[in-house]
Amino acid sequence: MKFLALAAALLLAPPLAAEPTGALGLVVERANGSLLVVDQGKRASLGRITGLGDLSHASLVYSPDQRFAYVFGRDGGLTKVDILAREVVNRVMQAGNSIGGAISDDGTLVAVSNYEPGGVRVFDAGTLEMVADIPAESKTVGLVDIPGRRFVFSLWDKGETWIADFSGDEPEITRIPGMGENPYDALVTANGRTYIAGLFGADHLSALDLWEDEPQPRAILDGYAEERDKLPVYKMPHLEGWALTGEEFVLPAVGQHEVLWVDARDFTETGRTKTHGQPIFAIARPDGRQVWVNFAPPDNDTLQVIDTATKEVIHELKPGPGVLHMEFTPRGHEVWVSVRDAGKVVVYDTQTLEPLREIEADNPSGIFFTARAHRLGL
Repeated sequence: MKFLALAAALLLAPPLAAEPTGALGLVVERANGSLLVVDQGKRASLGRITGLGDLSHASLVYSPDQRFAYVFGRDGGLTKVDILAREVVNRVMQAGNSIGGAISDDGTLVAVSNYEPGGVRVFDAGTLEMVADIPAESKTVGLVDIPGRRFVFSLWDKGETWIADFSGDEPEITRIPGMGENPYDALVTANGRTYIAGLFGADHLSALDLWEDEPQPRAILDGYAEERDKLPVYKMPHLEGWALTGEEFVLPAVGQHEVLWVDARDFTETGRTKTHGQPIFAIARPDGRQVWVNFAPPDNDTLQVIDTATKEVIHELKPGPGVLHMEFTPRGHEVWVSVRDAGKVVVYDTQTLEPLREIEADNPSGIFFTARAHRLGL
């Protein structure tokens, strides 16, 4: 009887409260190998996770439940952290130099893109045990996830793009040659259909339609810098900073003081907007009405806001020296900006364009809210 009474009590008891993760995020503190845990709803820092090695060019992805982050360090470290417990769960030194990674659509596999020794290595998301080593005899860049438990990445030294399919018992690799010389970064569109690679020093980009049975590279925006002075490139723009605003992309023009507007259907140029300096990230507010742009040195103390209806700069901000990254809240009412050399993150209201809060951080760079867990290709 006592057992039955206990069972009934358990059935009737309210469920244990789970700490929410939807408002949380991580800020990379690149100088000290740490992550600052932040709450975007409270505009506050909650604590710090340490011991992550070299985070000088770090990025991260989230597990589907938003609790765990997988951090890709420049020193080849892959670190799994628990953002609720604010601690490192596991860490493996999987290479000598890595440049980023991705998590599969089902959340079971984490892939890491490596400069040294090259290739891509894939790990079990739960244990961080390696499940596949894909040697490529090349630095690998532009690693993204696409539907069907697949990853796509490009080979700097070979001008190829590979698709790694993990939907079966053994991974299948599709090699696509002819992408162009020295792909340096890439992105995939939000529907997983189009993969676009930037080419170092080339006056065009290469695109693949991943819905085709046999994707073939296609040159897009050929000659976009013709008849323009080629300026020194102080920092290559990140292609993942492309903005999609309705039916147009907005992308940084390499070596130019402008952003390009591109038709998202056929990739023809539709306009240009002059900017304060060489743009690095051009990021769209989630509703697409604004694009926020930051810049390479020596102009990296500035942000510009572009109205996508007019394609004109409507506001200029000076958050401080070393503006590295921007992250919108999921519905776009605020944007968080990392200001490395001032040691702070500044939160702006995207309607009034006024600062709301400054949060102290140690050499902050990338800002990653947990809403990314539910978006493809990030």
